[in-house]
Amino acid sequence: MTGDIRTPVTVIGMGSMGRALAEAFLDAGHPTTVWNRTPEKAEPLVARGAVRAGRVEDAVAASPLVVTCLTTFEDTREALEGAADALRGRDLVTLNSGSPAGARETAAWATAVGARFLAGAVKNVPSAVGAPDTLLYYGGDRGLFEEHVATLRVLGGDTVHLGDGTDLAALYEMAVGAMLLPALVGFFQGAAAVQARGLPASSMVGFAGKWLDMIKSLLPVYAEEIDSGDYTDAASSVNLFLAGAAHDEELAVETHVDTSWIAPLNALLERAVEAGHGEHSIAALTEVLRVGGNPSEERKLTADH
Repeated sequence: MTGDIRTPVTVIGMGSMGRALAEAFLDAGHPTTVWNRTPEKAEPLVARGAVRAGRVEDAVAASPLVVTCLTTFEDTREALEGAADALRGRDLVTLNSGSPAGARETAAWATAVGARFLAGAVKNVPSAVGAPDTLLYYGGDRGLFEEHVATLRVLGGDTVHLGDGTDLAALYEMAVGAMLLPALVGFFQGAAAVQARGLPASSMVGFAGKWLDMIKSLLPVYAEEIDSGDYTDAASSVNLFLAGAAHDEELAVETHVDTSWIAPLNALLERAVEAGHGEHSIAALTEVLRVGGNPSEERKLTADH
């Protein structure tokens, strides 16, 4: 984007996130073409000024920058298969879920058809797209990223380039995203327990938020322990967490709430104790989670002396 000239953009995929991306481009003044297998989903965007392409190849040909927002990398390649010729010489940015391997495979496919490629991820909900603090990160050629960063930043003010690896966004998407379901299920369990006492789930929201703030404050400490391999300064030990496991069964009996989802986590604590980490920081669970090798042994951890 140079001066007042807005880069034309094509958005492929009109799910809730895809529509939010297209709306952000339209709001920023970018000529926006949209395509979806179900054309009717694009109608609200057409009413706001978007151009709806009848064929995916026409959508791709309409813009130098093509942004896809489909469910997986496989879905993306399938949707674009018929538009491979139109992609030649264009820039493809994917914003979908999937594994690092899927990102690498899609990068190879895009390169083979003559397109430049960035793989990204939106780390927020559709309603947050376009907000100054919404995080999106991308992996791939830095020069390509810099060429389009002004355009991509309209999707979220916190726009980050992770590195030249085309699989980096998928890697961080899965690494960071791994925290979501356990945290939510924990909240849902708590909500069910509170309701068992006749109290509303809303009564615990403020306390849960404070708890999450505390957890956030600990992440740099745990990251340093994991990177150094030294778990001996244990403010919260594995044994301390394991001692609380017995309370899960008591809660289940008293409130008639199913707490069985915690059993594998407690088993992980037991494995850590068996591996000699009982008095070490809870961050030592990272060593137990590794499969096929323990880097801490190679680093001659202080914890092992």
